[in-house]
Amino acid sequence: GGRNIDPSVTVGETWSAMEELVDQGLVRNIGVSNFPAALLRELLAGCRIAPLVNQVELHPYLQQRGLVDCCRESGVGVQAYSPLGTPGYRDDELGEAEPSVLDDPVLVEMARGKGVSVARLCVAWALRRGTALNAKSASAERQEDNLAALTDPVELTDADMELIDGLDRGHRYFRPEDWWGAAGAVFD
Repeated sequence: GGRNIDPSVTVGETWSAMEELVDQGLVRNIGVSNFPAALLRELLAGCRIAPLVNQVELHPYLQQRGLVDCCRESGVGVQAYSPLGTPGYRDDELGEAEPSVLDDPVLVEMARGKGVSVARLCVAWALRRGTALNAKSASAERQEDNLAALTDPVELTDADMELIDGLDRGHRYFRPEDWWGAAGAVFD
């Protein structure tokens, strides 16, 4: 409900305090999470130390091309969280209507044709886009499969990338407006 947000403290003030942590040698790098392009540009216009990374929800159903481009142009790295689309998550209101990246027919067919899992395909897609990612799993087998994308990369052609590009629905599994109320509207 936005209870953790203090509207009397600006992003600039918060960032300045984080820059002080770098100055004091307490941290090496600082970054942001869930910053849309407009907020990132505002921060960059007034900061001494640019964010190293912007960690955002990215997967084939939420590709955020404009934000990724903005980060690249600004020299800010992009790290994807939920790059597999949060398997098993179901919004109470959407129920079974919540789409599943790992069950997407286009991805299932493409993965089958390449002899890999859909998860590994999604990891390869994220890496080919030049984004870092944070894929988690409680299963050791799935963790190994995710890591295999680094040691035995899946080759994605330009045609493969175009097919995956066509899956973008702008679908968020994590909805800031649900957590922050009106303050989350910046993400719309």
